Amino acid sequence: MYTDVIKELEKDMKKSIVSYQEELKNIRAGRANPSLLDNISVEYYGTMTPINQVATINVAEARLLTIQPWDNSVLGEIEKAILKSNLGITPSNDGKIIRLPFPALTEERRKDLAKLVKEYGEKAKVAIRNQRRDAMDRVKKMEKNSEISEDELRNAEEDIQKTTDKFTEEIDKIAKNKEAELMEI
Repeated sequence: MYTDVIKELEKDMKKSIVSYQEELKNIRAGRANPSLLDNISVEYYGTMTPINQVATINVAEARLLTIQPWDNSVLGEIEKAILKSNLGITPSNDGKIIRLPFPALTEERRKDLAKLVKEYGEKAKVAIRNQRRDAMDRVKKMEKNSEISEDELRNAEEDIQKTTDKFTEEIDKIAKNKEAELMEI
């Protein structure tokens, strides 16, 4: 009976992990990564459109992205959108292609980004703990309403804790990998 609660808890915790990974994509590690442009949209024939739907984005070198629009009339809009986006990168436009050179990160900036990774990780862990609390409340209510026995309640609480520990460890592992990527020169 309580297995439905556990399944729903796992589903919610997986969403928290995915959300955390999406936040980490926006932290640039000094390498060119096309996913940094995923949240940037340009006005294209009166509609806000993601850059990757109006142009080809390539990683030309380890620290260089190239953006080649399919329609050259949108070149200026792409450049403006990148400048507004707070990426901290100045695009260079040659009339056909926009180049995004990624400068090497300073040691201080790397440490700041590593702190940001930890901060996002703590937020994700808080979300997971809140989901654990909600699941615990649900199984306690089930026991109070005589839907499950005390033994089943104890088993449910153990399973909920094991699930929480598993997802917390996964967040720690993701954070550790991202920090290692940031500190890599």
